Amino acid sequence: MTTPRLEGHAGHVGTFQDARPDAPVRVLSVIGTRPEAIKMAPVIQALEADPGRFVSRVCVTAQHRQMVDQMLDLFGIEPDYDLDVMRPGQSLTDITRAVLAGMDEVLRADRPDWILVQGDTTTVLAASLAGFYHGIRVGHVEAGLRTFDKGDPFPEEVNRRVAGAIADLHFAPTDWAANNLRREAVPDDAIRVTGNTVIDALHQVGDLSFDPQLAGFGDIPDNRRVVLVTTHRKENFGHAIEEICLGLRALSRRYSDELQLVFPVHMNPKVREPVHRYLAPVENVTLLDPVDYQSLVWLLGRCHFLITDSGGLQEEATGVGKPVLVLRDSTERPEGVLAGSAHLIGANADHIVEWGSRLMTDVEGDYDRMAQATSPYGDGSAAGQIVDALHEASLQPVSRAPAEAYDSLLRVASGDAPHEPERPRRFVRPRSARVQV
Repeated sequence: MTTPRLEGHAGHVGTFQDARPDAPVRVLSVIGTRPEAIKMAPVIQALEADPGRFVSRVCVTAQHRQMVDQMLDLFGIEPDYDLDVMRPGQSLTDITRAVLAGMDEVLRADRPDWILVQGDTTTVLAASLAGFYHGIRVGHVEAGLRTFDKGDPFPEEVNRRVAGAIADLHFAPTDWAANNLRREAVPDDAIRVTGNTVIDALHQVGDLSFDPQLAGFGDIPDNRRVVLVTTHRKENFGHAIEEICLGLRALSRRYSDELQLVFPVHMNPKVREPVHRYLAPVENVTLLDPVDYQSLVWLLGRCHFLITDSGGLQEEATGVGKPVLVLRDSTERPEGVLAGSAHLIGANADHIVEWGSRLMTDVEGDYDRMAQATSPYGDGSAAGQIVDALHEASLQPVSRAPAEAYDSLLRVASGDAPHEPERPRRFVRPRSARVQV
């Protein structure tokens, strides 16, 4: 990665041109983690493929350094800004502070018309807040996901609620997500139901050439059904991961001649230690280091079904017609459960064995029913819908009062202005336009 990195008050790369009525829309896409990079890549590619309507810039916070770089390389994206915030042992407060400060510098240098964020990471929280402080409109990709429990998942549920409160345009992946936004009084004209961009990415990566032998998958037996397993969520640490391992071990032993459990193991020692302790001795279990996205897409196509706590995999599995057993008691992606492609089993050993057996034997038709369920996440055209909606929304006038107030406040703080700035007018939608909760 050769992109100059913004550290402290270091220089910046390039500038947006002053806006003209006929000028392309200036969009800054901000990504920090691997899931963000995967889901934003199709949008960034669509923006860059349309220079007549858009000037596209990409800012990487590098909340996850190595993993996000791998995704940028895979999709051929070169960032314009790299905040390089990742540090050993940093806290959520550290990440928030670093991203907010870095984004402040970027936005002072180059004022885009829109900031695009995706999902519910700390990068999303801080980048949205920075955009709000600077009076720059924010578009939120994968908007409207909710568990309605601010502690589960932590901190993602609060991150996405804050981003939702700030966003000017909400790209909801499903009708369910859009209805969540309406319950929070987001007006209909600020919501677009687009499908999920992960399906766009899945189709694109699935079309790339891939050699499983070179990727290290040559030891996976051809004559066994593969069960793909992942787990990484904090709520499944401790006793929960032990329970998961006991269930996986029992399921593997029950179908020792028919099943090969393939488990890319997260690097966190709270996951890694119990997984290796319980499962490494089991003959029909393959434990792998974390795999890149192209390898994961191949495993999705190869597997019989999945057992996971990953939100992204719940979506991606529907795109390839694979049943998912979800190692959680609740999910912000209930669409798969409602469609019949996913089933919540929690971190429960008995449920893992019971439902794993049902999908292995298909005595009651569970496998066929789940595999044939219609994907609720769209057809892979989400990115195109998002860029079209961005351009349409950009043709509408926008008040810059928040940015002017912010600049005035800075002058007051520095002693350059003698009086407190006048507060921007507060507009309230008419009562008749409000959504009743």
